[in-house]
Amino acid sequence: MTATELLVTKTARRSASSRRDTSRRGAGRRRPQHRGAIAFFTGPFAVLFALFYLLPIGYAVWQSLQVIERDGTYGAPRQVFGGLQQYVHVFENGEFWASVGRMLLFGVVQVPVMLGLALLFALLLDSPILKGRRFFRLAFFAPYAVPGVIAAIMWGFLYSPNLSPFTDVTRAIDFLSPQAVLWSIANVVTWVFVGYNMLIIYSALLAIPAEVYEAARIDGAGQIRIAWSIKIPMVAPALVLTTVFSIIGTLQLLAEPQVFRSFSSAVSSTFTPNMMIYATNSIPNLNLAAAFSVVLALATFILSFAVLRGSQRKAQS
Repeated sequence: MTATELLVTKTARRSASSRRDTSRRGAGRRRPQHRGAIAFFTGPFAVLFALFYLLPIGYAVWQSLQVIERDGTYGAPRQVFGGLQQYVHVFENGEFWASVGRMLLFGVVQVPVMLGLALLFALLLDSPILKGRRFFRLAFFAPYAVPGVIAAIMWGFLYSPNLSPFTDVTRAIDFLSPQAVLWSIANVVTWVFVGYNMLIIYSALLAIPAEVYEAARIDGAGQIRIAWSIKIPMVAPALVLTTVFSIIGTLQLLAEPQVFRSFSSAVSSTFTPNMMIYATNSIPNLNLAAAFSVVLALATFILSFAVLRGSQRKAQS
């Protein structure tokens, strides 16, 4: 048995023994009841959660079940219950599903690249051979401090053939063309959010006990072997968390493509699902926009749940 395996085994035995001792001590005495204190501390959160989360969701669902009717051509509009009529319009709307497919393609390519870079930067920051760790930590995280709209404007100017200081590159490659604009936006999102995801992964790396590294070094493992066999498997929960956050952010993409409409005619008002909801809300057709929002929220939930379930099954196997 190697030193690493011996350390893990001893740790597991101590943890199991501690749990048994705790359960024995707790069985002989009665637990105090603090229901009033629990309600006092959780009450404000419950109220805010209901007002700013549950109530808006319920209102959106209710709006999505309504339709507007008029008596004649010029009659006064009135809102009546329409059942699933708005959802029929949603599933018949080809532009909406095209925008969802565009964002799924965006996520399949951009999310792994972004999280791969975040993991690489986190491993570099956690490596003992890196000098100037504080500088690089700030440099990697600094783009996240730039608001998304400002970042999109900045990159839009860099992409523009007439405004960019790199005219030779932008005239040779049209970053704002219909074929490239999606990946130009992906570059902006990656530049902004790599540092945010890196910070989450780096925090998980700092939580790994130093004894595990010492045992691995006793076994003769180098820095690359430690990173591959210890660090990456132990930060897997952080990678799952950042993946779920990235999926949610991808399907809710709005600011960056909205800004790029000023630079490229390839970005339409239905380029992303959120842009289409915003355009539908501006017509206005609040009930159809609410139905779009509910369907998009369900799609986001299903994808996020699938990632979580897949990661749990992989961890159990």
